[in-house]
Amino acid sequence: MNKQELITAVADSTGLGRSEIGRAVESVFDTILKTLQVGDEVRLVGFGTFSVSRRKASTGRNPRTGEPMSIKESAQPKFRPGKTLKEAVN
Repeated sequence: MNKQELITAVADSTGLGRSEIGRAVESVFDTILKTLQVGDEVRLVGFGTFSVSRRKASTGRNPRTGEPMSIKESAQPKFRPGKTLKEAVN
């Protein structure tokens, strides 16, 4: 399911217009993104938790040449599913 299919499914189940639901879905995604950008996490009880983890700078090897290279520090988005979500898919 992609974003447009999600919007259509929510609009069909609620009886609201697709444009209203589209704005709501975009707003939810934007809010989650902005919250993660400032370093906070988003907890949706039963569904899961969105967070950001930091990877330290490290040294690796270039796969083509085998030469050592430095890997910059980076931030990685994470999602940890909640109990209800886990139970629903199992």
